[in-house]
Amino acid sequence: MTRRLLLRGEDATLNFGAAAARALPATGEEPFVMLLSGDLGAGKTTFSRGLLRALGVTRAVKSPSYGLLELYDAGGWQVLHLDLYRLRDPEELEHLGLRDYHAGRTLWLVEWPEQGRGHLPPADLRLMFNPRAGVHEAEAEPLSAAGREWLARLEPEAAS
Repeated sequence: MTRRLLLRGEDATLNFGAAAARALPATGEEPFVMLLSGDLGAGKTTFSRGLLRALGVTRAVKSPSYGLLELYDAGGWQVLHLDLYRLRDPEELEHLGLRDYHAGRTLWLVEWPEQGRGHLPPADLRLMFNPRAGVHEAEAEPLSAAGREWLARLEPEAAS
């Protein structure tokens, strides 16, 4: 079961991120892992910014492409925002100490997840961002029971 949303501009992508935050599971013993795929400029970081803002983050939210990782304490969640675009070898992830972030109430937002294949925890949700003329399309695909719960909780007007 997948869901497609049309995102008409930056505000719609920010709103989708905020709706995604509201749909997060209330509890859980495992981290909730979102894989964010799509070309450069497709909306992955904008979505993450909307989600983090909805969880109460007030500091700047930018793509962590040079440092690979930004950490946030947000709305009762510990959030790891990873951008693996510049990763040369998935083994490099071992140096970030990511094994320490496998507890409940931990949210992983992973941009360019294909770069870390084999070194990331099992994903709950894959969001594919596709730029199109005048709009962006986001496709949400649940990959676990928690991901299916998230999709069921996502508001119908998530992108408006």
